[in-house]
Amino acid sequence: MTRTPDTVRLAVVQMHMTDQLEDNLRRAEQHVREAARQGANVVLLPELFENLYFCQVEREDYFSLAHPLDGHPFVGRFQNLAQELGVVLPLSYFERAGQAHYNSLVCIDADGSLLGNYRKTHIPDGPGYEEKYYFATGDTGFKVWPTRFGRVGVGICWDQWYPETARAMMLMNADFLLYPTAIGSEPAEVETPNTYQMWQRAMVGHAVSNSTYVGSSNRIGTERVGELEQTYYGHSFISDYTGEIVAELGETEEGPLTHDLNLTEARKFRAGMGFFRDRRPELYGVLMTTDGVTRRD
Repeated sequence: MTRTPDTVRLAVVQMHMTDQLEDNLRRAEQHVREAARQGANVVLLPELFENLYFCQVEREDYFSLAHPLDGHPFVGRFQNLAQELGVVLPLSYFERAGQAHYNSLVCIDADGSLLGNYRKTHIPDGPGYEEKYYFATGDTGFKVWPTRFGRVGVGICWDQWYPETARAMMLMNADFLLYPTAIGSEPAEVETPNTYQMWQRAMVGHAVSNSTYVGSSNRIGTERVGELEQTYYGHSFISDYTGEIVAELGETEEGPLTHDLNLTEARKFRAGMGFFRDRRPELYGVLMTTDGVTRRD
């Protein structure tokens, strides 16, 4: 059984993307190397960093970006990088599995081994974020992996708005939570505010309610896909277990953002707060419904 270290240095990477795979992979690798040079043990790259955020539009051509995990064109490259640098890499990618397509993430341990695959649970659908066209609803359930540097729970982008996701991963004994992201401006006809503060507050709430560290990585830059254009607002951050944002990048900064996570202190604080002690699971049946009445077993 892997022993959780007392302290882990986390890095979340913020970067821009182009429509050239090798360009993105090379830049991502450079950022991982820089994070490792700064002493990072766990390095989180943004969601779907291999290309532009193609989900702005619905186009059949973009399904060609998906590949099976077995023999994937770049997962092996990052396995070798993780082994070389001794870092944990939760890695986002577009997965093809038979006739299905998923927004997925594979966790690579610090020795380069694959610990498992997670398929995004919550899939958004709206102007500029047409993910239901491309991705099937994830069927893996939530995942927490015992890595060399602690038990890592990872949700993907839209998952970060759901307190159920964070609570489930913490109940699975995660030491900290990570969320790779692609989020920014909304099309003009959408009434949702273009605000990174609301995005951060949702995840800071998970940090508070679960007394845990939370880290999120986002992309930056303006991307044009088809007739649409979006600007991604960055503001990747790390929150401590009290909900304090202890490290944050701006809307144009690129590179790794690092912070030391004191997992021993977080565990002690979590136990003292009593949030998990005082839960009443027997009363939460309504959470198993969609309409507040009919339970789905």
